[in-house]
Amino acid sequence: MSLYKNFLSVGGLTLLSRVVGFVRDALMAAVLGTGPAADAFFAAFRFPNLFRRLFAEGAFNTAFVPMFAGALEAEGEAHAKHLAARIMAWLTAALLVITVLAELFMPVILIPFVPGFADQPEKFELTVLLTRILFPYLACMSLMAAYGAILNSLGRFFAAAFAPVLLNVVSIAVLVPLTVMALEADIAAIWVAIATLFAGFVQLLTVWIALRRTGFMPRWQLPRIDREVRSFWMLAVPAILTGGITQINIFVGTIIASNAQSAISYLYYADRLYQLPLGIIGIAIGTVLLPELTRHLNGGRTEAARASQEQSVLISMLLSVPAAVALSAIAVPIVRVLFERGAFDAEATVQSARALVAFSVGLPAFVLVRVLQPGFFARKDTITPTIFAGLSAAANIGLSLALFPAFEHVGIALATSLSAWLNTVLLMVALAWRGHFALTASEWLKHLAIFVISLAMGGALWALGSRGTGLFASGGNVVLQAAALGAIILFGILFYFTFIHITRVQPMGQLLRRLRRG
Repeated sequence: MSLYKNFLSVGGLTLLSRVVGFVRDALMAAVLGTGPAADAFFAAFRFPNLFRRLFAEGAFNTAFVPMFAGALEAEGEAHAKHLAARIMAWLTAALLVITVLAELFMPVILIPFVPGFADQPEKFELTVLLTRILFPYLACMSLMAAYGAILNSLGRFFAAAFAPVLLNVVSIAVLVPLTVMALEADIAAIWVAIATLFAGFVQLLTVWIALRRTGFMPRWQLPRIDREVRSFWMLAVPAILTGGITQINIFVGTIIASNAQSAISYLYYADRLYQLPLGIIGIAIGTVLLPELTRHLNGGRTEAARASQEQSVLISMLLSVPAAVALSAIAVPIVRVLFERGAFDAEATVQSARALVAFSVGLPAFVLVRVLQPGFFARKDTITPTIFAGLSAAANIGLSLALFPAFEHVGIALATSLSAWLNTVLLMVALAWRGHFALTASEWLKHLAIFVISLAMGGALWALGSRGTGLFASGGNVVLQAAALGAIILFGILFYFTFIHITRVQPMGQLLRRLRRG
């Protein structure tokens, strides 16, 4: 399949996952709101996610894919399968040790991560309990990511992309009765945590079955060190740090936000909204691009590799820039329609929308980081992106501390966006300096046109949203609000792609031909 077809497949499943995820988040907002129980749950949920990024996605989607693909091409299936088994043994051992230690020492471990909870004993104790329930989710997601990396290397993207849908479906099945049972928020949070853990097992089982059907299921064995395993960890450790720095940035934001009431919850809901285009565009392209670049480079097709990189940048900007502008232009109506009901009130809508605007500033940068990093990882360079990510993290921490006193949670979101742009610039300059990436004058003009057309679309969306202020008022008819919001978004899509086609930035006929190409 072509790069475009693979992107469409992964992006489509990611879209399905995010849409179902919005249903889950809307129900969660109604059940938990933005109070102490919500802050405790979201802080607890981020903790295993930090380690998931460190030990699974960071290592396997960056270090493992190029190494496994190279072994598959050079040594054959039997050797590649044996290599995967040896590396999986180390991942499993690390997960077991970390899970046991974390469960035993959770109260001590959490203190530096949520210092603002220290003077609220009940809130802190609930956070500890929820984190203990959720932490085994780390093992499920890490193993799922590892199996998914093997499937991606084999050109099979469906199962790993579909599995997150199941997390949302299981959560919805638990949240629906909770919305009518009127349980205390603390008890409801415990049930949501249990459902999340169960969903993790369901996701792992889905990917395990898909991999077993390929005949590439690694055999379980005790971990041992050899030359290839050492080479893997030489690549993986910087890759783990690179992927983990993003999560560390999020945790720094959580630590700072824990000092303001409901700030963690506001950031969570805003983060969920900008994660929709990020997941569909950036994560989908990055997932597909890494194995494609690796195959081109292993085959000596450097020009094809560069063309794939530049195509991916164009696709990412074509979709992420208008998404960022639209999220900024109609942030309040979006948050109100999706979340404002039950325990999620009008003030929560306004504050979450402010954070969403700040996150949207960095959306194209978040996407570009996902698209540019494979240009290094496919060439087995994990050091350079790690250095750049470290500089970005330092900038994020400094900006968060500087902006939080005046802007609270909005300052944290803005700091995250600005630091993402710093990371993007550094990655792009390094790739260009090495001759792996270069845009022609006509391509620069296309990107400029995308920016101008997106701003024009954003102005139109803002005007429509402003004229419908009464319709989108708090407490209005949610069905009418949803219909009006859908009509505004549809208008924006038609407006944008009409002008993109007319200006020849991306003729629709050419795009359709690329999607059909095998």
